[in-house]
Amino acid sequence: MFDRLRTARGILRSLRIYYGNRTRRAAMDRLYGRFVQRGDLVFDIGAHVGDRIAAFRRLGARVVAAEPQPALATLLRWMYRRDVVIEPVAVGAREGTIALKINVANPTVSTASDAFVDAARDADGWREQAWSKTEQVPVTTLDALIARHGVPVFIKIDVEGFEADALAGLTQAVPALSFEFTTIQRDVALACIARCAALGFARFNAALGESQVLEHGDWIGADAIARWVDALPHAANSGDIYAAR
Repeated sequence: MFDRLRTARGILRSLRIYYGNRTRRAAMDRLYGRFVQRGDLVFDIGAHVGDRIAAFRRLGARVVAAEPQPALATLLRWMYRRDVVIEPVAVGAREGTIALKINVANPTVSTASDAFVDAARDADGWREQAWSKTEQVPVTTLDALIARHGVPVFIKIDVEGFEADALAGLTQAVPALSFEFTTIQRDVALACIARCAALGFARFNAALGESQVLEHGDWIGADAIARWVDALPHAANSGDIYAAR
């Protein structure tokens, strides 16, 4: 019961943060409007409370959202029950099951990555986080989602240190995607950049934190975005890298 109350409080906190800022919402629409047009198919991998789903829907896109946390998947089904496909699964390199480490008080940083939890344990800004619950969840791949739903024009990936695993399950071309990175796991970001380059993505950009503002006026190559990630101060904390063809 106590865990359920803490989870509900964490979800309510996320809803206030991610849905309560009109300026951020407008910036998000401008950013995703670079990639998405009305009628396009989009994948939201690691949907959390669905603020990106909301942006994609405002742009008129069709959305398939993957979210393995049962409480959040239930919330998303209720919020977007009319026109969004909710897949209650993690996304990784291969199909199966995996142990999801759940942060009961702050479900936005729940993760399938043991390395992410280890990296956070002694890192400034992360020490207060606790992953106190583990739940077995199903895993699918991006290729399997494409086989079921079609090829998206854009894939957003935000899975707390499991991004490289998610990209390992993609073997076919899509026009553009984004993945979250953190400064406590730069190696994951670099692995994702290398994977994107191997998949044929040639242009890269980035947005820090929740700014929704691209850092580079001119899109840059894989080597340049990797050097940019390496040079970031630890305090930059996190952001999203965008890859396009």
